[in-house]
Amino acid sequence: MDKKNQRILIIVNTLKEGTAAILEEAKSYFKKREKEVLVIPVNNSSSLVGLSDTDIAITMGGDGTLLHCVRILAGADIPILGVNVGDFGFITEISKDEWIAAYEAYIAGKLGVSRRIMFNADVIREGSSIAGFRGLNDAVIRSSRVSRIIRLRVFLSKTYIGRYRADGVILATPTGSTAYSMAAGGPILHPEMDAFILNPICPFTLSNRPLIIPGDESLEIEIEREQRTVTTLTIDGQDVFELTPGDRVVVKKSSKCSLIIHSNKRNFYEVLRTKLNWAGEPNA
Repeated sequence: MDKKNQRILIIVNTLKEGTAAILEEAKSYFKKREKEVLVIPVNNSSSLVGLSDTDIAITMGGDGTLLHCVRILAGADIPILGVNVGDFGFITEISKDEWIAAYEAYIAGKLGVSRRIMFNADVIREGSSIAGFRGLNDAVIRSSRVSRIIRLRVFLSKTYIGRYRADGVILATPTGSTAYSMAAGGPILHPEMDAFILNPICPFTLSNRPLIIPGDESLEIEIEREQRTVTTLTIDGQDVFELTPGDRVVVKKSSKCSLIIHSNKRNFYEVLRTKLNWAGEPNA
């Protein structure tokens, strides 16, 4: 019996319409091929054990499901096949009708794996680290209330950049460049680049502009003590941590990376063209 890809991990968003049908299809497909399948709902990731025995992970949901999976599997060197149940997404390029063909192409050696940089974010309070996070898309520091400016001091590799008075600041990876950062006016980076985007959100001073910085730079953001609102740190739009005045958030490239299986139906630029309506038409 072929030992390759004998154990399959499926992480599924059970709340997303259409996932039940594709999950049953996957169970039947792998049962016929004598593969061991472990199914974990997104809201029950604490059940993940024995990852070293897993050959491939398949996510069923959308970009958020894949982001959740990536943070769990970071460092396990398990390639992820992201299946979008609906329209294909920026990260989950493979549609629900393509996943079997994509899986078979991957195990036949016909699909490559994209290595995406991740980041670590540590919260320092009174000189000690009190919380640590890992993400693939972005780390966002902003007010917990709408239309409230926060005050931040920003350092890049120990060099003082300046004082930001803004709705917040985004540190985005190339993968996350098409998410919140893009909506806030940031540039789009190819997902395999080794770089970050530092992007202020609606800065009070218009000269505060987005910066593209090398991946080996470290970012430190100090929450000034004078604040008129509660400030939060959000990782990939999913993990939220409340900050207090005087806290420092240190963000660096992680030594771990995510492994995302390429689609053979479309590349990154075709996804951009489709999702962003780059057609040159009046409705683009």
